[in-house]
Amino acid sequence: MKVSVDRDLCQVNGVCMALAPTVFELDDDLDLHVLVDEVPADAEADVREAALQCPRSALSVTS
Repeated sequence: MKVSVDRDLCQVNGVCMALAPTVFELDDDLDLHVLVDEVPADAEADVREAALQCPRSALSVTS
């Protein structure tokens, strides 16, 4: 599965990073980065939850 970020919607509040820290990272400039091209199987549930919990619905998950 893959995850992408709509940068126009993202408010960089860190919910996704808190739920899936192996997949998302905020840098020192508060830019959100997706750390993987393919979400590892053991992180898929966390990434799905991050997409659901994102306050601005900025995350998209695809298979």
